[in-house]
Amino acid sequence: MPEFDPLVFHAEAVRTPSHEDVARMRALLAETLREHGQDPIVDGAGNIRATRGSGSPHVVLNTHIDTVPPHVPFERDGDVVRGRGACDAKGPLAALVAAFLAVEPDSGSVTLAVTPDEETESTGAAVLDLDADAYVVGEPTDLAACTSARGRFQFDVELSGVGAHAADPESGVNAVAAVEQALAALRSFDAEHGPGDHPELGPATLTPTRVAGGDAANRIPDECSITVDRRTVPPETQAGFFEAVSAHLRDAVPEDVGVDVVPVERDTPFLEAFDTPDDARVVDALVGAGAKSPRPFGAATEASYFAADAPTVVFGPGVLADDDGPVAHAQREYVRRSDVERAAEIVTDALRSLV
Repeated sequence: MPEFDPLVFHAEAVRTPSHEDVARMRALLAETLREHGQDPIVDGAGNIRATRGSGSPHVVLNTHIDTVPPHVPFERDGDVVRGRGACDAKGPLAALVAAFLAVEPDSGSVTLAVTPDEETESTGAAVLDLDADAYVVGEPTDLAACTSARGRFQFDVELSGVGAHAADPESGVNAVAAVEQALAALRSFDAEHGPGDHPELGPATLTPTRVAGGDAANRIPDECSITVDRRTVPPETQAGFFEAVSAHLRDAVPEDVGVDVVPVERDTPFLEAFDTPDDARVVDALVGAGAKSPRPFGAATEASYFAADAPTVVFGPGVLADDDGPVAHAQREYVRRSDVERAAEIVTDALRSLV
């Protein structure tokens, strides 16, 4: 049986486009696992899974094979690999596959569970039910054991009034004019109803990102909408947030203007914030194996879905951004090959101490 080389796999993975369709990337991963004696399955949601050992403790290694568009071709310059997915998340994937194949559990089990659509709807992660005791989620963390992350909600504030001629504004109800009170209410929401500052993640944010309203320069507009981005921190939940923000806006906007808070349509739950205790066993194992000290992760991630069930750590090679600007999702996306190898070593050693 050939020895798995994470750098060879990583190079082939970065060369394989997965920004529009993950079929080729999933086939590459499945064939690689078969070549190394595993029997992966693909479930109805497109997740690819394989398990070694049995019973508890059960550690799940998770990451994703999709990338954001556009595809950026593979390039290598010494220790640096550039290309779409180099760090988000094919570098972490290579490291997790290496660890999965290297560890033969003495007691317990390890599952590799790789999802197909983390960058969009997370339909794969939403249906994973693996009865795990711990999760390691592969993302570019600069080899730090990230134990918390903000969540993200998105919604529209839909304001409704009564259309009329602009020459007689009092005969209508101006939905655009009500934006003034709605924006003020968004600014005051967290001071009155928010979850407060998280010790690691800091405050939640509530950011209007788009306004649309009116259809003629000489007509009182009867509709206006504000798109809002919410970055959450524990212990805020989506149900509690949407109930509170709806009531807060209704109290702030004039009574004759209708107010509806409409979450963006999606088939899966929003990614909520999560927080794993720094003394959880999986955290100790990773740090003991050489991971950098626990800190927050800088982006929303599918770890949100798993953290409600078991202690969850986000970990991997690469960075979201460096001193020169964005890295993940950017045209200059890159990862260091030495960091991919080091991540594989850390996860391998951590697994050996866990299972």
